[in-house]
Amino acid sequence: MSNQNQTQAQLVLSSQELTKDMDYFTSLGFQLNQIFPSDDPAVAIMSGHGIQIRLDKYADCNSPTLHLLTDTPEQFSDKELTAPNGTVIKILPKTYALQTPDTQHRFEVRKLTNSDPWVIGRAGMLYRDLIPDRLGGSIIASHINIPNGGPVPDVVHYHTIGFQLIFCYKGWVKLVYEDQGEPFILNAGDCVTQPPEIRHRVLEASDNLEVIEIGVPSDHMTTIDHDMELPNGIYNPNREFQGQRFCHHKAAEAIWKPWRISGFEHRDTGINEATKQKASVNVIRVLNSAIEQRYTNHDTDILFTFVMEGNMQLVAENYETHALNRGDAYVIPPHLNYKMLQCSSNLELLEVTLPGNFKTTTS
Repeated sequence: MSNQNQTQAQLVLSSQELTKDMDYFTSLGFQLNQIFPSDDPAVAIMSGHGIQIRLDKYADCNSPTLHLLTDTPEQFSDKELTAPNGTVIKILPKTYALQTPDTQHRFEVRKLTNSDPWVIGRAGMLYRDLIPDRLGGSIIASHINIPNGGPVPDVVHYHTIGFQLIFCYKGWVKLVYEDQGEPFILNAGDCVTQPPEIRHRVLEASDNLEVIEIGVPSDHMTTIDHDMELPNGIYNPNREFQGQRFCHHKAAEAIWKPWRISGFEHRDTGINEATKQKASVNVIRVLNSAIEQRYTNHDTDILFTFVMEGNMQLVAENYETHALNRGDAYVIPPHLNYKMLQCSSNLELLEVTLPGNFKTTTS
């Protein structure tokens, strides 16, 4: 068989306790290469001693399964083979391709008081899912918490993703990014957009750090970069990563302007420009809660809102009224009429809008 240098072997091993298995294989000389999904890791890909293994919580294999990874699958007659000893050999793509499914629209409200328990995700962070069904896989919205501050056991890594937002909700976090200079502090109210495949690392966090993270699509790959060190001694804020620029919005420097709905004002984070209209991120607060709101709607693909402070009544046409408080979130599908009533004077919202699907990218 030709072009053997383009093919890699990956051994799939069932893993009921991923962290323990990762530690064990690390002790044997393997190193972690990839892990996903971030909010509740189920798969870890490790390499060492000339082979690559895939520890998989959902693998159901009494006999090992061998993946042959290649970008020239035509050299194999079949896509699934079985060896004499029962080992299953599957022919799979070598290059990871990001796939964004069509959005499955629905009206959804997620309340802090009735959410599922926090789960331990990547680097020991606690995750709470703000859109459980993820609109068919088109988006993931996570409420992330680090209760105890100090150094974060993170490594240089990147995400193969269409769009990603990190919004500091409470506390502060110290971050460093490829080609963006020295490490910096992201304070409460600040945010960054992480362009596709920009290398970065979380260095340190305050006690009770809370972050809102948005990713499009919901399923994407996190890859550890063992070779790059950050900071990398370069400051190039205009560099584009797959057509998007890194954007660091600082709440202290924000300019507030009237919002599209009367009685409110907003600060634009600049993310719409940095992503070339792939996403918009705004913080909204009340100017005049006495104004009687009329129904409004939108024609974007996704409109996600997180209640950062205060309380309000969310009224969506043909749905029950929801009383929302700090920590609650909701998604409004396109063209659904809705309005916000009985808004407290300290109401503050984080709104993320996404116009449509992203193009497929590879890494």
